[in-house]
Amino acid sequence: MWSRLRGRRLNKLKFVRQAPIGPYYVDFLCREHAIVVEVDGETHGSDVEIANDAERTAFLERQGYRVFRVDNGEVYHNLDGVLDSLLAFVSGSERVD
Repeated sequence: MWSRLRGRRLNKLKFVRQAPIGPYYVDFLCREHAIVVEVDGETHGSDVEIANDAERTAFLERQGYRVFRVDNGEVYHNLDGVLDSLLAFVSGSERVD
């Protein structure tokens, strides 16, 4: 995913990776649009992990960010679809949690 986000390759949007926000490091960040992209792997399925993700998302939203969360498998198997959804999310036409 980074190879498609870096260098303003996605619709000229500037993303950085592993950006610190408060006590967290987010996977990808577009500061211009206050968008956080979180790619969830296998360690996001238990009740505790889901609760931690919800707490993290709530914190980021309180800081003024919108959070685009996607499953790691989707990134590997449907990257173009993920990027299309991300562009729609950035433009505000679709909210993805």
